[in-house]
Amino acid sequence: MAKKLKILIFPDPRLRKVAEKVSKFDKSLQNLADDMLHTMYEAKGIGLAATQVDHHIRLVVMDLSEDRNEPRVFVNPSYKVLKNHNLFEFEEGCLSIPGFNETISRPDKIELKWQDINGKEHTDEPEGLLTVCIQHEIDHLEGKLMVDYVSALKRDRVRSKLLKDYRR
Repeated sequence: MAKKLKILIFPDPRLRKVAEKVSKFDKSLQNLADDMLHTMYEAKGIGLAATQVDHHIRLVVMDLSEDRNEPRVFVNPSYKVLKNHNLFEFEEGCLSIPGFNETISRPDKIELKWQDINGKEHTDEPEGLLTVCIQHEIDHLEGKLMVDYVSALKRDRVRSKLLKDYRR
């Protein structure tokens, strides 16, 4: 039975830790992916990186379907921006930065590489929301947050508000 994990909230310094590559594809990896999916669904999110639940491995879960019944698991995901890309603006939110949404520009064409939960390698050129979401989640694995895309003033305001909420 999957369990709900605690999501780290900005400015928790553990969110800045760079994730390690997964080399062991076993039952514990499957259990963590299941727990992360359960946690993401409970939090009404569409994506979650292992870093956000204090597991510093390169693991991302996602479900962009309307019915919330198409879970996807990406192990060791990486991407490169394709030459013929444009910037795509999208209003993003983040489970680790509750109540904060921001329009962020990201490349609209990438080549994505990842392994599935069994270690099999895959390559794809995602489109639309998947392109945005996977870049957002891979940022987490690199210790980068969406507040890093905004001004220092706005970032400090968000940090202060979340710290104040946390102390209550």
